[in-house]
Amino acid sequence: MTRSATPVPPVPAPQPPGGWVSCPACGWLLYRKRLDRDLHVCPECDHHLRLSARARIDLLADPGSWTEAYFAPSTPDPLAFTDLRDYPDRLAEAERRSGESEAVVVGTARIGGAEVVLAVMDFGFLGGSMGVEVGRRVSGAAELALERGLPLVTVCASGGARMQEGVFSLLQMARVSCAFGRLREAGLLSVCVLTDPTYGGVSASFATLASVLVGERGAHVGFAGPRVVQETIRAELPRDFQTAEFLMSHGLVDRVESRAELRPLLVRLLALHGAGPATPADRAEDTDTDADEDVDTDVDTDDADADPWDVVQRARVTERPTTLDYLHTAFDDFVELHGDRVFADDPAVVGGVASIGGRRVVVLGHEKGHTVRERVARNFGMPHPEGYRKALRLLDHAESFGLPVVTLVDTPGAHPGPEAEERGQSHAIAEAILRSSRLRVPVVSVVTGEGGSGGALALCTSDRLLVMENAFLSVISPEGCAAILWRTAVAAPTAARAMRLGAAHLRSAGIATAVVPEPPGGAHTDPLAAAGLLRRALVRELDDVCRLDAATLLDTRARRLARISGDDGRPLQTVGS
Repeated sequence: MTRSATPVPPVPAPQPPGGWVSCPACGWLLYRKRLDRDLHVCPECDHHLRLSARARIDLLADPGSWTEAYFAPSTPDPLAFTDLRDYPDRLAEAERRSGESEAVVVGTARIGGAEVVLAVMDFGFLGGSMGVEVGRRVSGAAELALERGLPLVTVCASGGARMQEGVFSLLQMARVSCAFGRLREAGLLSVCVLTDPTYGGVSASFATLASVLVGERGAHVGFAGPRVVQETIRAELPRDFQTAEFLMSHGLVDRVESRAELRPLLVRLLALHGAGPATPADRAEDTDTDADEDVDTDVDTDDADADPWDVVQRARVTERPTTLDYLHTAFDDFVELHGDRVFADDPAVVGGVASIGGRRVVVLGHEKGHTVRERVARNFGMPHPEGYRKALRLLDHAESFGLPVVTLVDTPGAHPGPEAEERGQSHAIAEAILRSSRLRVPVVSVVTGEGGSGGALALCTSDRLLVMENAFLSVISPEGCAAILWRTAVAAPTAARAMRLGAAHLRSAGIATAVVPEPPGGAHTDPLAAAGLLRRALVRELDDVCRLDAATLLDTRARRLARISGDDGRPLQTVGS
């Protein structure tokens, strides 16, 4: 594969006569020029009409930046296949209709100034099916990205493997998967945009192997098509079955975006992974860092004299800032990534890529919400196993791209229901703790409110553990402790004092590395001021811990965890026989 020296001019696909188009979803008659202005999205029903590969490139790439890759011709018909027509005749007709030589177009481009390798499928060429040549070109795109150290952006639209090429087509799934595996091992970003439709051998290979998966609104994506599924199992399917929205609710894609929002999202994702030009926040010195010297996170707080039960009450105030509040006030940018890629997207855990003080990070946190409706929707900040598996996936993402991790902890605890047990709650928590303890990038955690038991510890096993002035970490809730040991929940204040809940004890015991002060009366009295204090503490801790290499991080983290014993770190004594 070589790249042409000059951009290859696009070959326009034949257009149907007349200036009107009928929307395939609602039947509304659309004026073609308006449809073009609306990016081929129906203004009546929001249906996203299919686009050619060239139209996709024009939509996503910076103007004038596209340079197409050239692939030498290959054997187009490995089986000498004939059905009602000879396969070479079908290929020739597909080329004439679509204006493309194959079902995928590959090249380099800039998106928001960031250079990328771009591979775009064209459903107009034999339904975007993947044969040997498509497999060769997609693998070639990954190889080009690997060779030049560039992110790879793919746009998929395919009915699956190409039947006319038999088992040769089937094996392309393994070929392209291997190529994407090499990208992953090299720590190179890949983003796949799933458009309507994406099925079969494409959806079960490179289309779902990218680092970030983005579904275009309304796109149908799956392995077996809905007709096949329905005829096989003889069951009625949900109305939104296999739509991008269906996939997101089941934790299988990171985002669902309208067509107009795809390019802005890609620009932000590339920048937050270090692929784009420096943003103003990256170039400018963070104005808050100058004030870091004036903020001592170890003293000058009132936590030493705070009553533990008062701390518990303040930590539970519904107006207290949540993870999402801090992400929009203490951080410069944040792109949320959804789902565990297995079962669901747990709204009790939010996470994604962010920037703070010019540093790119992965952020994870519990999210409770504020109103009754929000709290019910987010299960009061109590994660299911899929929430912790989402966290695991994002921890892996952070390590892959060398991004430090920030976690914000505020939960009564992990969800205790039977469905959580059925899906492996203990295993999910244990794996999250293990992964955090051995992560090869820095981890800075902040307990911003409640820190309930193992459900909290899963997100605060870290190099630096900060605790906000009116936050606490506990093995059990005060009410639970009181009910078990005092035989009445009325003794909760007594239990809170007996367990020494609050930042003061955590700091004096060496569990917390610093205490983050809050505005007088608590963070809820002045959320913006609280966000500023948290931001300065995070910037300072990140600047400090990011100086350490991976080996030092792992050793220091292990020694810090081993020292947290409550018995002054006395070694075990071996008793001889």
